Formats: sequence, C-alpha cells, structure tokens
Amino acid sequence: MRDFLEKYALKLLALTTAVAVLLSVLTYLSSTSDILTNAVGVVSAPFRMVTTAVVNGYGDWEKHYADYTALEEENAALRKEVAELRELERQAKADREENALLRELLSLREQRRDFVFEAATVTAHSTTNWSHTLTLNRGTKHDVAVGDCVVSAEGYLVGVVDTVGLNWSTVLTVIDTDTEIGARIFRTDEIVVAEGDLALMGEGKLRLSYLAETSPLLSGDYVLTSGLGGFYPAGLVIGTVDSTLTADDGLTRYALLTPLVDFDKLNEVFIIKDFDIVD
Repeated sequence: MRDFLEKYALKLLALTTAVAVLLSVLTYLSSTSDILTNAVGVVSAPFRMVTTAVVNGYGDWEKHYADYTALEEENAALRKEVAELRELERQAKADREENALLRELLSLREQRRDFVFEAATVTAHSTTNWSHTLTLNRGTKHDVAVGDCVVSAEGYLVGVVDTVGLNWSTVLTVIDTDTEIGARIFRTDEIVVAEGDLALMGEGKLRLSYLAETSPLLSGDYVLTSGLGGFYPAGLVIGTVDSTLTADDGLTRYALLTPLVDFDKLNEVFIIKDFDIVD
C-alpha cells in the first residue's frame, strides 16, 4: 500500500483536482437551472467523495510516512546505542581480565624476584596422537631460547620452549610425550619424576614415576618442580596427584598427575628467560 501511494498519490491528486475544477465550472454554468444543477450535483457527488477520500488519504499517508520515518530514525539511533553499550561491556570485561592477569603476574614476580619474564600470547594449540604443543608470538628477537620454561600467570608450569623462530616459538606442554621433569612432592619432599605418557596424554595427565615403595602419597598432593639439573626453576606447580597405581610388573608404583593448567583455555603465558639456579 505504501509503495502504491508513493507511486500514484500525486497523479491521483492531480486527476481529482482537475475533476473538481471541471465540476466547479459546470456548477457555475448551470447555476440558473435547478434541473441542471440537480443533475450536476447527482453526477458530481461520487467525484466529490473520491476527491475528499483521496485528499484525506493523502494527508493520512503523509502523516503515516512521517511517523514511520521518525520510528526508523529512532530505531537506528537505539541500535547504535545498544551496539556502543555492548562494545563498552566487552571492553570492560577485557580490562577486568587483563587486570586480574596482571595482579597474578605481580604476585608471581613478588614471590620469585629472580625470574626474568617475557609475556606471550598463545596463537595456536596443536594436538596429535603423539604431541601436545602451543605456539607463541615471541621468538629470538625477544631473547626467547630453546629450553626456556613457560608458566601461567598463577605460576603453574605450562611446558618448555622446543623450537624458536624470529617472532614465534613452539612449546612442548607438560603432558607432551617428550616431557620429563624432575619433581618434588610438596607434602613429603619426596623426589620423583613427572613424565609425559602416550596413553595418558589424551586424558590430559602425566605419569609420576620412581615413587618409593613406602611413599605416603595421597590423592590431591601438590607436585612441584625440583629444580635439580637447572633445567626448570624450582618450586613451580606441575599439578596434583590424581591416584596411585601399581605397574604391570607388580613391584613398582606410579601415580597419575593432573596439571593445574587448562591448556584449551590458555591464551596468555609467561616465558621465564632467566632465573637463579638453586643447588
């Protein structure tokens, strides 16, 4: 209806105006004859009705079009305002997350003043049947080197740098099959080895080997890096003990270790480029 009025309203108005003028002339010419006047009145009545309807309809259409245009403008303004509010909300959330990350990093810095950090963003997650790696946006131009340790903002061990390019590096995560870390059970000070396992990698776990036969290991015990050998800094949290098992030989015991890092949700990490070696 709106398209019809926009296309034909002016033509209808012109036509009815012309008819009205013609009828006025006829009315004037027939003003001396009652019979002619009545005839003209009868004939012109439908035209006057149409003229009135068109004029009134055109006025209603103009009002409707003005109201519709105003509503469209108001809706556009509201949509823009909603978009701006959503952007502010998104930015506020990002700022809160960044502030929380910086607070955690500050806490880690205060605890380990010997650490030299390089902040990095995880640009890719890669999982195959035999490896579990992350790609970072830091490389040799940032003084990152193979063997550098990588941690989360909380200080949880993520893995170790395995390959380095100019502005990128690849990290073997702690659950990768090539991982082998000197570890210490926090509660008992027992020295063990945390190592990646092909069967456990898909479950997101490690194997805790070389347990003493009488090891009082408990589920939930924290396992830290031992620092022995100087490859990893001492005291980084690797994960918690999930359960203890007996090997197939029926003699040795081992435990399942669950990392505290959620690798799938990891976006920001910190590369430890230097640290004090504790003998």
